[in-house]
Amino acid sequence: MGPRALEGHWPITQVLDRITHDPSVLAGRATLRGLRISVAHVVKLVANGMTPAQIIAEHPDLEGEDVRQALAYAAAMKRK
Repeated sequence: MGPRALEGHWPITQVLDRITHDPSVLAGRATLRGLRISVAHVVKLVANGMTPAQIIAEHPDLEGEDVRQALAYAAAMKRK
């Protein structure tokens, strides 16, 4: 998959601007805004039935847009 977004065909960097990869944070795995919260963790919480509001209550550093982008990133990676 090239640098295209999920809908609207924007570059992923514009649509998924909260997804970060830093070798010094969680061994470079995809995280949200450089926090020590991985995209995979958020996706697993959603898969286990948690709502975005519940996830944010459990992880107050997160915002609703973080949850949305985590899911969008996982979907984009699956389509690769």
